[in-house]
Formats: sequence, C-alpha cells, structure tokens
Amino acid sequence: MTAEKKANLIKGLFTGIIFGFLLQKGGATRYNVIIGQLVLEDFTVLKIMLTAAAVGMVGIYILKNANLAELAPKSGSVFKSVTGGLLFGIGFALLGYCPGTAAGAAGQGNLDALIPGILGMIGGSAIFANIYPALRSFLSRGEFKALTFPEKYSISPWKIIIPLLGAILIFFYFLEKSGL
Repeated sequence: MTAEKKANLIKGLFTGIIFGFLLQKGGATRYNVIIGQLVLEDFTVLKIMLTAAAVGMVGIYILKNANLAELAPKSGSVFKSVTGGLLFGIGFALLGYCPGTAAGAAGQGNLDALIPGILGMIGGSAIFANIYPALRSFLSRGEFKALTFPEKYSISPWKIIIPLLGAILIFFYFLEKSGL
C-alpha cells in the first residue's frame, strides 16, 4: 500500500470518528430518536443529516475550487440502486438503526446495535460479496452515467448549492417554529 493510500485511510478514519462523535452528541445514536424520526415525531436525525449534507456540499466545492479535492462520481444502475435501497430499508426496519447510527450506538455500548446490527452488517456484506459475481449482470441493468447536477445542466455548482442551502434553512426555521 502506498503512503498516499495509507494517509487517505487515516484521514477517512479520522473523519469517521468525528462524524460518529457528532452523531452521538446530536442524539442520532439513540433508538428512540431514530424511531421518532421514522414516525415523524422527532426530526433530530433529519436535522443532523441535512446539516451534514449542507456542510458537505459547501466543503467539497470549496476544496474543489482550491484544487484540494477532485470529484469522482461513480456510474450506477437502476437495479443496483433499487436493490441497495431495499436491503438498506429492510435492515433499517429490522434493526431500527442505519449503518452509521448502528456503529455509533455500538460504540456507546448499545448491545442491540452491536450484536444483531454490526454482526449482521458484516455477515450480510460477506454474503453479498460472495454472491455478487452471480448477480453482476442482473444488477447492471439500467446503467446510467455518473454526472453531477452541475455537469448535467452545464451550470456553476453554486447555482444549485445556494438555493439548496436556502431551502434547508427555511425548512429548519419551520421545523423549529412548529416545535419539531
């Protein structure tokens, strides 16, 4: 492994630890908070995820404009997206955690996230990795090219980011105003 790859792994680990810490501090690793989000009674998780998306949008394009980062979107397919969404949804429904919140909850000692959650994710990943070669042609149906919205519409990314940030802030305002 090259020194650059090792450095990237360390950066990824550091970023993941910070993200997990923030998830835990925000309350998104608590089962009741996640269930509250799913039944539309507690919007803590949505607020955290929208904040992460907003910071990510701005941060990535600031880094890109400074030539400190490069976008490398991956192509996909309709079947990969639908299959992944179904597997994610089934796991989320059965466990009550998504992968990120399950890791955070396990890290704070929640056995309900550790034993069925983390072990289930590892086992499910191993099973999927072993059967993927047989599913590859099926899952590749409906392939689409990797494009960002700015590339697709030939516009500055800031023409999408700024209105989205405005919409997120307005949404936050109405959530807070309504007591959610």
